[in-house]
Order: sequence, then structure tokens, then C-alpha cells
Amino acid sequence: MSYYLIIRGPLGSGKSTVSSELCKKLHAKNISIDKVLDEHNLTKDKEGGYISQKSFKKANEIIAPKIKEILKSRKPVVIDGNFYWKSQVNDLIERLNHPHHVFTLCAPVEVCIDRDAKRSKTHGEDAAMVVHKKATKFTYGTVIDITQPLGKAIKEIISHLPKT
Repeated sequence: MSYYLIIRGPLGSGKSTVSSELCKKLHAKNISIDKVLDEHNLTKDKEGGYISQKSFKKANEIIAPKIKEILKSRKPVVIDGNFYWKSQVNDLIERLNHPHHVFTLCAPVEVCIDRDAKRSKTHGEDAAMVVHKKATKFTYGTVIDITQPLGKAIKEIISHLPKT
């Protein structure tokens, strides 16, 4: 059975780390929304000080055909990003029309700031606070407390997936 996962949450919540581990365990393909936005120069159009919904929907338009091809091969796909616009999540789900699960990673802003500060390429405290505020305005799907040990969080996510 093929399916895709959306891993969403604020900057520094561990989306990339969680996605990487899930891809290893599920033999899945990973797609990073941030990389798509950067590669296609989609970060400039702003809406309320944030990357616009239009830009995120354009990223969805770019990745949807690729994801459909991967899913046809019966391989799971893990898509990670802030997904701080609910419209972006809904748009991607509508475009793919395939079994899926959405996980919202939750961590206090202080944890996200600390994790970001430990990266080789940090986004900075201000960016972490701003994105945290926007990304946590809503939850979608299953909420995962990402302050727990990584292995435990991964097991919790996997427990929600179909048994193959």
C-alpha cells in the first residue's frame, strides 16, 4: 500500500530529522518543501510578512506529479515543511487524492530556538519565533510531542500508519 505523510511544524521542531528517520524505516522518498521553494525562487512573494499561500501552492503544483509517480511505484513519500498555511495542506491533499497522514510536530518556542541555534546554518531567534507563532496557529492531523526522545516520536508516528 502506498501513502504519503506530511510532517509539519515550526522551524527547529525537528521536521527534517523526523522525516529522514521515517524515510529510513519506511523505505520512503523524502521531499522538502523548503528545498522546492528555494530551488524555484518562490520565497520572495509575501503575504502578511510570510511566504505567500500562492508560493506554497506553486510548490505543491511542482511536487505533485513527482509524488504521484513515486506513489505509483508503491513507495511511501514523506513531505516535510512548515505548512503554516492550512490552505497549503488542503491544496496538496486535493492535488494528490491518495491515502495520507498528516503529523504536526509540537515543541515550545524555546526548544525550537535552541535547536535552530545548534545548526550549521541557523535562521536566527527572530525567524524561529515568527515561524513558530504562524505554524502553531492551527494543528492538523495527529499532534506529536517532539520534545520526547526521537526514537519514541518515530514509533508514535509509525503506530498511526497502516500495517503492511
